[in-house]
Amino acid sequence: MFKTVLIANRGEIAVRVIRACRELGVETVAVYSEADRASLHVQLADQAYCVGPPPSRESYLVVDNILDAARKSGAEAIHPGYGFLAENAGFARRCTEAGLVFIGPRPEAIEAMGDKVAARELMKKAKVPCVPGSDGAVADEDEVAAICAKVGFPVMLKAAAGGGGKGMRMVQRAEDLRSSLRAVRSEAKSSFGDDRLYVEKFVTKPRHVEIQVMADTHGNVVYNKTARNFGPIMAMAARVSIVQVNSVVAPGGIDPEVVVTPGIFVDRVVEVREPVHESDLVAAGATYP
Repeated sequence: MFKTVLIANRGEIAVRVIRACRELGVETVAVYSEADRASLHVQLADQAYCVGPPPSRESYLVVDNILDAARKSGAEAIHPGYGFLAENAGFARRCTEAGLVFIGPRPEAIEAMGDKVAARELMKKAKVPCVPGSDGAVADEDEVAAICAKVGFPVMLKAAAGGGGKGMRMVQRAEDLRSSLRAVRSEAKSSFGDDRLYVEKFVTKPRHVEIQVMADTHGNVVYNKTARNFGPIMAMAARVSIVQVNSVVAPGGIDPEVVVTPGIFVDRVVEVREPVHESDLVAAGATYP
């Protein structure tokens, strides 16, 4: 168990982590912008460090400032919460290089799941069922038309680097393909700097089953079988199929030691080898000893 954890976030997110750490007897370090000096998370933490001016890009998103606060505080690990730097592979890698544990996925898992095309390929290799669609990024309108003819309309055109509902559009007719393709590429380029697209069959009446799985470096796994909107941590447990509306099936997982808020996200602890199949853990980036 860590003695001191720095929370690289603010507000309610940081407060939740601080309270969980307190229950576990772990000291906490808050970071704050000049505008958040009197915030609750700053008051609750054992230590607090200012990391810059009010704009997030000058404070909470400045990796050097976060790492400097961790060094000064003597923190052993950094919990990113969600949002801000939580899905930043470069930040996770910098933490490791600084001798800190990043409480979250490995950088490689973040990179793989940040690219939806790569994520689909990873899921397929792990034998996780995926929504029918393209095998990779599509090159042009002719390729998209061929895929649509194979899987049938309606389809979703989706940005490989997409997220937050941006860079995707449902297409119901072949006549709309060209304009939709142009619009999605343009939005993807402006939003993510990457205009690569892929195609998925649009599931009109899906059954949404979401299972969030977290695993540590000791082979322990916890899962929450209740559907919640809690970041990108989803995987497959006991071969339960996942179909997420308008989204890639089964994004990433967790590898390092995890601080979990008791009673909120965790339903119960499970053994690794029986209920969760090895391929599912591999797909999630989890450790399978």
